Amino acid sequence: MNIQISSEAAAWYKRELNLKTGDFVRFYVRYGGCSTVQSGFSLGLSSEEPVDMGVSATEDGITYYIEEKDLWYFDDHDLIIDYLAKYDEPILEYKKS
Repeated sequence: MNIQISSEAAAWYKRELNLKTGDFVRFYVRYGGCSTVQSGFSLGLSSEEPVDMGVSATEDGITYYIEEKDLWYFDDHDLIIDYLAKYDEPILEYKKS
């Protein structure tokens, strides 16, 4: 699995989370919510240093990652993070690898 993040989405996260070059954004599995890949689970995010990075992507000096223990959630799908200007927010999509 891979993470792909557009420069527009990365700029949004950088602005909204007050990120600086060298910072990390973790996507993690949480119970509840809705998802197209795992019923009853959804993704959360936090700005924290990695413990056991499973997959990552870097855009504009920020590393976006998923811990090894959370890779099961993606069920062989890539995480595509884009930006939806109409709503001024990122959009997460899952694409079969």
